[in-house]
Amino acid sequence: MQQTILAISGKPGLYKLVSRGKNNLIVEALDATHRRQPAFATDRITSLNDIAMYTEADDVPLTKVFASIKALTDGKKTELDPRSASNAELQELFTKVLPEWDRERVHNSDIKKLFTWYNILVENGITDFEEQTEEEATDEKAAEEPTAE
Repeated sequence: MQQTILAISGKPGLYKLVSRGKNNLIVEALDATHRRQPAFATDRITSLNDIAMYTEADDVPLTKVFASIKALTDGKKTELDPRSASNAELQELFTKVLPEWDRERVHNSDIKKLFTWYNILVENGITDFEEQTEEEATDEKAAEEPTAE
């Protein structure tokens, strides 16, 4: 998953970065409308790669949590509908995905949003959650290149 999938505070769903303007970003909704709209600097825009879930030890990047959900659901949408599921059902499913999650700092609304976002990504064919970072790709290229002696 690239840095182009965005969450915009105050707006539901997820957005794909289409282009950059002088004072804004042009984003496309990842829903049935695929509507394009500007996102301004005053909007709180966050890449999904920059979000993490609290655990008892370290924070786990959202991409790793999505990969765990993908493994649990065989790459399909979750059977549980996040909008109509009870908090207990959501917590039970989340415990299967991330057993050591911090029950004090992760709220039910966070869990609901996580599963909603996962379903949106799967519906749009975005299922490669653990791509290499640029740094890892650069390190591998350097290791593959022969050195002159």
